[in-house]
Amino acid sequence: MTGFNRRQALGALGAATAVGLGAPAYAAGRKITVGALRFTSHSGSFIAFERGYFAEAGLEVELKFFQAAQPMAVAIASGDVDYAVTAVSGGLVSLADKGAIKVIGGALSEEPGIDGQKILASDAAFQAGLTSPAALDGKRFGMSTAGSSFHYMGSKVAAAEGASLSFKPLQKVGAIIGALKSGQIDAWSIVPHIAKPLAASGAVHIIGDIADYLPDYQVTTVFTSAGNAADERSMTEDYLAAYARGVADYNATMIAQESGQDGIDAMVDLIHTYVYTDRPREKAAPSIINGTMRLNEGAALNVASVRDQLQWFQSEGLVDAGITLDTLLDTSYVETVGS
Repeated sequence: MTGFNRRQALGALGAATAVGLGAPAYAAGRKITVGALRFTSHSGSFIAFERGYFAEAGLEVELKFFQAAQPMAVAIASGDVDYAVTAVSGGLVSLADKGAIKVIGGALSEEPGIDGQKILASDAAFQAGLTSPAALDGKRFGMSTAGSSFHYMGSKVAAAEGASLSFKPLQKVGAIIGALKSGQIDAWSIVPHIAKPLAASGAVHIIGDIADYLPDYQVTTVFTSAGNAADERSMTEDYLAAYARGVADYNATMIAQESGQDGIDAMVDLIHTYVYTDRPREKAAPSIINGTMRLNEGAALNVASVRDQLQWFQSEGLVDAGITLDTLLDTSYVETVGS
């Protein structure tokens, strides 16, 4: 995990403060830690951090990066992280059942007309006939862990196609990519900023879209500890307001393209600070742009989609059958749809 915060910025401002300028608002702000993955879909957090929206809300933020959703959920439960964005998973639901976490908003959804998550086939499987999801029967599907979003998506697609899949847990996204390229697994689903470059390389092939099987799927959610949700309302509202400003900037720039190409270029520069950092900007930019999916304005939450996910986890025996939506969700912070 890598941490970043604005303490360095405070040092740079020290001289100015010494000659009479007022101290920045976040100097006396509340310190929180925000968890993230290095995905374009987490751009709301990156923008809120870089453009000072968290600081303006009186929050001194440290970003911590993870390689999978489950460790981030555990970090929220343990108090190492205060707020985060992640997919609903069996592990997340189980932590909610233990009274450790609450989902408080929505982050990313599949939306008709907006490019979304792709269903991929390895080159070996594609050459052997896996050219559409209809041919998934008997194939091996990659996932991080049982009860992950990958497990849910693969199962839903297979059910719609009347196919039987076997699932291979590989823990990390990088390991899944390696297994797909080498033919150790036959199929997988992932966001477009990862799917499209993989397909362009010829190592894998895009064979379908998740949106065709799960329209309006609430892909990721905003969540926090149950303690923060119940006892730190002001801080939680301030966090969500700042995060939502980052989301609004992202959608206006990358979806509506209100600032034209100059705005897109500036946004790509900002996101590149966190995503594809091992690539030069000119090679990272196409993948960042390919990953453009509309983020949930105002962190609105699709309750109907979360309900479907919870019911699937329960039907698979991955979580307790008695868990209710109220156990998982605190819907008092944002607008909800599909309830």
